[in-house]
Amino acid sequence: MTEASNTIVVQSSVPIIGIVGGVGSGKSTLARWVAEHHPAVVMDADRIGHALLGDAAVKTALRAEFGGDIFDTDGNVIRSSLAQKVFGTSPEQQAGRQRLDALLHPLIRQEIHRHVASVDPQRIRVVLLDAALLLESGWRDQCRAVVFIDTPLERREQWVRTNRGWTVEELQRREASQWPLERKRAAADVVIPNDGDVATAAADLWNGIQRVL
Repeated sequence: MTEASNTIVVQSSVPIIGIVGGVGSGKSTLARWVAEHHPAVVMDADRIGHALLGDAAVKTALRAEFGGDIFDTDGNVIRSSLAQKVFGTSPEQQAGRQRLDALLHPLIRQEIHRHVASVDPQRIRVVLLDAALLLESGWRDQCRAVVFIDTPLERREQWVRTNRGWTVEELQRREASQWPLERKRAAADVVIPNDGDVATAAADLWNGIQRVL
């Protein structure tokens, strides 16, 4: 997929702030907390992508690309089986991730465009774009600024183990498909530490957003 086809062309007077971080960094939790307490709304690209896996046309395309073994007996996508084919460092997994992104990213882009275009600027001051592959997908230019959530590795490992049942190896496998954390951190306009309680980190996130609006 070309960079041009990845571009989110958004017609909105509400600025977009990209939220990035490592797997298990808590960026989604912090973004939701901000939206619950301030005039902000979250666009969760990963959640949109997961919902698209239930679309009939997407299922047909996935079956053609990855085979029938990623589906259960009811015809639903087994996300863990699909993940085995697209997350990791092997050439086959990297090629699979490119094919998956080529399929889903244009559709995710359309959904983000639709949602952002409908935001009421009288009520909402900022759109928080929560996308794991925001930088990798070439969506940086559509954001007023990008915030990196800086969370200690030990905390991220505990979170994915508790909430997703992942091993450390699974965390590493997932992150192998993303930019290195230092590259993400360097590309961000604001860095927010997330090494304490959620309320403190979320307040810091909101304050950081105010500085770049």
